[in-house]
Amino acid sequence: MSVSTVEIVQRQVAVNATLAGARLDQALATLLPEFSRSRLQQWIDAGLVLVNEAPRRRRDKVWSGDAIRVEAQLAISDICVAQNIPLNIVYEDAALLVINKPAGLVVHPAAGNADGTLQNALLHYAPALATIPRAGIVHRLDKDTSGLLIVAKTLAAHHSLVEQLQARKVHREYRALVIGEVVAGGRIDAPIGRHSTQRLRMAVVAHGKPAVTHYRVLERFSGHTLLAVELETGRTHQIRVHLTHLHWPLVGDHVYGSRPRPPKGCAPALTTALQTFPRQALHAIRLGLTHPTSGEPMEWEIPQAADIAAVLALFNDEIKHATDST
Repeated sequence: MSVSTVEIVQRQVAVNATLAGARLDQALATLLPEFSRSRLQQWIDAGLVLVNEAPRRRRDKVWSGDAIRVEAQLAISDICVAQNIPLNIVYEDAALLVINKPAGLVVHPAAGNADGTLQNALLHYAPALATIPRAGIVHRLDKDTSGLLIVAKTLAAHHSLVEQLQARKVHREYRALVIGEVVAGGRIDAPIGRHSTQRLRMAVVAHGKPAVTHYRVLERFSGHTLLAVELETGRTHQIRVHLTHLHWPLVGDHVYGSRPRPPKGCAPALTTALQTFPRQALHAIRLGLTHPTSGEPMEWEIPQAADIAAVLALFNDEIKHATDST
């Protein structure tokens, strides 16, 4: 959904030490997360991005202390407007919002999802967020991943949270129900990049960006395992790609997963639940960070998603039935 106006974009940012040596387009995507990398590349190519008051190419490297200035325009259709979409707010203060995002809600507008997103909802709930990049959204969850997501309510909080994410100081823990019997926990250190032939998918590729995922076993079932998963990095589809790489696809993941594999001889209810589970069984259950204003450590935890909990209950019914039969 758009409004009938054109937004003038004027930004001035400085390259910090963590981005020294990065390509201009990569650094700018980190410094201005409210804009897509493809749009920033277009502006660079058009000469609308100056580094130390001189135009540069997108592949040119930038260094600590470089001053980047952007002067451009956003087309009418690029402007996100408020929509009255319900929000499940877990926590709120003057600097932060913590949202429990339901499965099925897209985080911000993109191709194929022009409106009806979390960003539209946030602008309705708190109109002042229009002054914050992407209405304060500093990280995202996939459309069909549920759970905790942090939103900055001030520019200072936004800056602090982006820095914490870049420094890997934001603790994010998920629950993942996977196909396969995982013996023990471990660490996955495998670079992730765009799939070579399927452009809508990511994959473990030699030229990808560094990606590290930690996992541990919580419960084992017949042919399935419930994992606690923690992110050290935050690549697109990281958990889904890493677990599939180890041949443990998420239940219900129609992009990276395999066909459902209900346990032999299980109750019809469990078979149906596994065969018809409508999304990847992934839930962001815990989130921890340093409060951007007080400096105090904060952590939030929510219950398991109801649809995943229902499948787990059916698995436990199978275990109880098998125990009672012996």
